[in-house]
Amino acid sequence: MADTKTNDLKKYKTYGINVDENQDDRATEIKLCSFSRPHMRAFHCSWFCFNLAFLIWFAIAPLLPEVRTSLDISKKEIWTTNICSVAGTSIMRFILGPLCDKYGARILMGVVLMAASIPTAMIGLVQGTTSLSIVRFCIGLGGSSFVMCQYWATRMFAKEVVGTANALVGGWGNLGGGISQILMGSALFPLFTDGFGLSNDTAWRTVCIVPAVIAFCAGFTVIRISDDCPKGNYKELKRNGMMPEVSATASFRSGATNLNTWILFIMYGMCFGVELTMNNASALYFVEEYGQSTQSAAAIASIFGFMNLFARGIGGLSSDKLNAKLGMRGRLLVQLICLLGEGGLIFVFAYTKDLASSIIVLVFFSIFVQAAEGSTYGIVPYVDPPSTGSISGIVGAGGNIGAVALGFVFQNMDKIQDAFIIMGCMVMFAATLCAVIFIRGHRGLFCGEDNDVVRNAWKNPKKATAASTLQVPATNDSEV
Repeated sequence: MADTKTNDLKKYKTYGINVDENQDDRATEIKLCSFSRPHMRAFHCSWFCFNLAFLIWFAIAPLLPEVRTSLDISKKEIWTTNICSVAGTSIMRFILGPLCDKYGARILMGVVLMAASIPTAMIGLVQGTTSLSIVRFCIGLGGSSFVMCQYWATRMFAKEVVGTANALVGGWGNLGGGISQILMGSALFPLFTDGFGLSNDTAWRTVCIVPAVIAFCAGFTVIRISDDCPKGNYKELKRNGMMPEVSATASFRSGATNLNTWILFIMYGMCFGVELTMNNASALYFVEEYGQSTQSAAAIASIFGFMNLFARGIGGLSSDKLNAKLGMRGRLLVQLICLLGEGGLIFVFAYTKDLASSIIVLVFFSIFVQAAEGSTYGIVPYVDPPSTGSISGIVGAGGNIGAVALGFVFQNMDKIQDAFIIMGCMVMFAATLCAVIFIRGHRGLFCGEDNDVVRNAWKNPKKATAASTLQVPATNDSEV
């Protein structure tokens, strides 16, 4: 616990939410209707900025049938641009993870969001597959804001609620995928064509300016109105001796040499990677398979993203609840169930032939996908707490690399049903990896035992101290 001098130097003397001083003043509860600094302000800034990043990331996705017609490019070339869209984010997630450990999430979140909004506004300048791929690659860099989203929540919320907090901010951020489908494909595009009298070609070339302006303004604002962690901003904390300097290289090395990091990397690739693939493919799928219009297909495709409103939260909350009863074994059990449910429903979706049934299956398929995302990040803060930023970045990159891999599958399959079957098999394989996750001090899914410290922590959470739990990254000298 920090000494009296350290407490005097922290930015806020009191908080509008219950905190645990032994966990660096992290919040032990979540008040969704509060916007108080620093905890709930960071919570809402985190999910809102990531939501906007998702919005600009997939703003063009529901309009791809129009883009394909205007540019006279093939379905295979469209999938090339989809792959480029998710590939760019993978690189940035590796980089931003350790940078979060060093600089915090606030500034990185704002800068990345503003930077990604620029190519979003320029998408109307593309003239072919190459230029569209380059622009979508650059826009995709904004998807790396997920790393800051998850890191920020981990810095603000205590171990008792961190799984739920991570799931809510991630899920509400991912909701931008559904919003982009309905806003761009079913609202703004018809407004530009029918309301403003623009041609279809002119409409898709100009409509992305709207979300780009909103995202840029939000990125600038969030830097000025929020905080890096409960006790203030990293720059001031380091200047006052309340926080040690962190080596981004050492942080990345520590996270990257942990086998559990890469197992979660694969698992996240088979849930978030599936979501990204569906965001790119859904509208086109319902146009081609069921003869829907661009507007109608976008509305149907938005259902997948809108399940983030609660589904990812369910995964995180379930992970927290079973952790309270079974420890890490509970979190792994939730992860296994979510991935198995997701994989099974992919097979069902592949063989569903009528529109109504396909939509119903899509809803439940989406719920399990996003619940798996939430349960994955219920495990991440436990792997190696001091390197949480780097691990969040690596695991997050797994989602994009999974999407790249699945993009190649969909690009090279003549029958889209075959692509879905391969996707389902890959998800099922990822589910089996739950059996080989072993985090130091914690029991695994089928074998191993908690050490005494960890067992007491989850059986008697109110009596556990920060020194005994080691569930969250340290930030001040007394904890290092």
